[in-house]
Amino acid sequence: MEHLADDPVLLAAGAAGLVVLVLLVLILRAAARGPQGLVQELGWLGARVQQLADGQERLAGGLHHVSEAQALSQTAMLQVMEQRLAEVQRHMGESLHGTATRTAHSLGELHQRLQTIDKAQANLEKLSGNVLTLQDILANKQTRGAFGEIQLHDIVLKALPSDSYTMQATLSNGRRADCLIHLPNPPGPIVIDSKFPLEAYEALRRAQTQADLDLAARMLRQAVRAHIRAISEKYILEGETADGALMFLPSEAVYAELHANYPDVIREGFAARVWIVSPTTCMATLNTMRAVLKDARMREQAGAIRKELAELYKDVERLGGRVENLDRHFGQAARDIQEIRISAEKAGRRARRLDNFDFEELAPETASMIGAAE
Repeated sequence: MEHLADDPVLLAAGAAGLVVLVLLVLILRAAARGPQGLVQELGWLGARVQQLADGQERLAGGLHHVSEAQALSQTAMLQVMEQRLAEVQRHMGESLHGTATRTAHSLGELHQRLQTIDKAQANLEKLSGNVLTLQDILANKQTRGAFGEIQLHDIVLKALPSDSYTMQATLSNGRRADCLIHLPNPPGPIVIDSKFPLEAYEALRRAQTQADLDLAARMLRQAVRAHIRAISEKYILEGETADGALMFLPSEAVYAELHANYPDVIREGFAARVWIVSPTTCMATLNTMRAVLKDARMREQAGAIRKELAELYKDVERLGGRVENLDRHFGQAARDIQEIRISAEKAGRRARRLDNFDFEELAPETASMIGAAE
């Protein structure tokens, strides 16, 4: 209903119908007053109808202009709305594209992080397996001994030349040492034996009460003392090895525990001429031994060096004599060249005189030459 009331065409039609209705009422009133009144009313009505027709025509023209203006306004409004809608759609498309791009980038980064986490988890699982393998190795005494020997061999291999040591060397008493360093006398070849008192150390770490701690400390002290005594008896041989030996502990933690809390055991090792070393201190000791080996080899080569120096001195003397001979030859050659130059100058002068026919000056010289020849 609101749309019908706003339509100008329908409003004009309604107004025209209302006018017709009014005209009919007026005609009926004029007919009631007689013919003259009817004529007057008709004339007045005709004029009014003409006026209404003119007004209706003007109204129609105005309504036409209004409808055209309304159509243009609607068209412009539709164009503006379409442009606004296109811009909104473009902005929404750009926003959605940017959001999709950022989402894809975030998903890519998340995927990379998940891959990194998967790799880290795989490494952790692998490391866990390796730790379990190391625990299995250290749980068995034989494999634990092999572990210490392998670590010792790796350290010796990095610190010393290959011809300066022997792994698993057999001594004259039939004992086999883990490593024998061939040092010169003194001090002589020195033995390094690997020991690993793991059970006593683990008991010390697991101790919860003072009684357990005392028992584990006593076990560790007994184990290390037994190792010191065994090395002293087996690997220190008078006239064959040095008067001392090294006990290699393949654990910095055990070495630190002994030096921190068991100084009496360390002193007993000194008294028995058995020096306890860890991987770090063993490397330092082997570097010192390397310097000793280098100095000994240089002393061994001192005689050869002196012999080479004597031969070099003889070569220098021979070279000096030959230089003197060459200098004499050069002096004689210089004198010969000077005499040749004098003879050449005389021959040149005579040639110039002959070319100038200077026989008067040439005759006395010729006579003298003939006399000299006679």
